[in-house]
Amino acid sequence: MNENKEIPAAAPAFKYCRESRVFKTGRVFPNDVNNHKTLFGGKLMSGIDEVASISAMRHCRINVVTASTDSVDFLRPIEPTDSVCFESFVSWTGRTSIEVFVKIIAENLYTGERAVAATSFLTFVAIGEDGQPAAVPAVIPETDEEKLISESAEERAELRKVRRGISKKLALQLNTTKYWE
Repeated sequence: MNENKEIPAAAPAFKYCRESRVFKTGRVFPNDVNNHKTLFGGKLMSGIDEVASISAMRHCRINVVTASTDSVDFLRPIEPTDSVCFESFVSWTGRTSIEVFVKIIAENLYTGERAVAATSFLTFVAIGEDGQPAAVPAVIPETDEEKLISESAEERAELRKVRRGISKKLALQLNTTKYWE
């Protein structure tokens, strides 16, 4: 038996939201904008998924997969004169699922004016080494903002279940044949 082999520590029963917090700031360059000269929505969504997945993995310290992007609410355009700051943290957990909240702040680099440009909720599922969903620690909010977001999390989780059921029903009725056949 190899006595030098590390034995993994037991997963904690809970973690604080702050332990999963991620910040990422970037600039808006000419190749990032659409024909309206504002940030492409898809570019923003890619950044959202990136920071959210890091938050989810920080929370459980195992692999995660994106189960759903529950919402992306575009609240104001992001201009080439803005920087874009993504801030994410785990806002709720189920047995194996992890909800992550992402706030996107646009800052005018000339004036310093800052505004929330978008918000998003994503859900991830933790995946164990066996490829199956794995249990995750509970999450504890501390700040007023974390508590505000966490207060409505169970309601969002119920809505996700309903929406997923509807999507599954719909998928069973959709055509999968090639359009040219």
